[in-house]
Amino acid sequence: MSQQIKHVFFDLDHTLWDFDKNSGLTFEKIFNTNKIEVSLTDFLPIYEPINLKYWKLYRNEKVTKSELRYGRLKEAFDTVGLAITDDMIHQLSEDYINNLSTFNHLFEGTFEILEYLKTKYQLHIITNGFQEAQDKKLSNSKIKPYFKTVTNSEMVGVKKPNPKIFNFALDLANAKVEESLMIGDSLEADIEGAHHIGMDTIHFDYKDVQRHHNFKRIVHLKTLTNFI
Repeated sequence: MSQQIKHVFFDLDHTLWDFDKNSGLTFEKIFNTNKIEVSLTDFLPIYEPINLKYWKLYRNEKVTKSELRYGRLKEAFDTVGLAITDDMIHQLSEDYINNLSTFNHLFEGTFEILEYLKTKYQLHIITNGFQEAQDKKLSNSKIKPYFKTVTNSEMVGVKKPNPKIFNFALDLANAKVEESLMIGDSLEADIEGAHHIGMDTIHFDYKDVQRHHNFKRIVHLKTLTNFI
């Protein structure tokens, strides 16, 4: 790792904020509230890859925010074989967004690594998530004070891996690309996107499933100390 690094940029969902766990708890709550009779053990393994597919479509400007929020639920319910009205899907979509940030589990070691890094680097966030939801996640999980800047895709009008969002974040942070490091879970959006503009990167492969050799890789946040 370059000794010149002064700025560390993190993705939020699936990197610091444990999206899968918080999302599962949110579905449990809103399914109970709306009396949706489906087992989470049946629903979540179907929903999670569909959600990732829709986020990739959203990154690539193939669907809008509203199409993402509706489509991922509609396709998941269709696949699991449960008939749900469009009105209920819209209700569940709204309830999901309203409740998601009330659960704030972070990945193991998040506070410890942020405490370690804050004395050595300026810390920042770059996220494709929606601004209102991401602000709530940062505040409610009590990690917002660690970050000097937060860049989200709605501010910039493009999403990672588009180079514009990385350059916007660098300008906002008053950071030079050669002094900056990007850490995130998405090989395409975070790592390849940042690498393309010349940023150093560390891939957080928390599921330990992407054994590539092109980029530095960790499976636990605490092992960041081996690099920075």
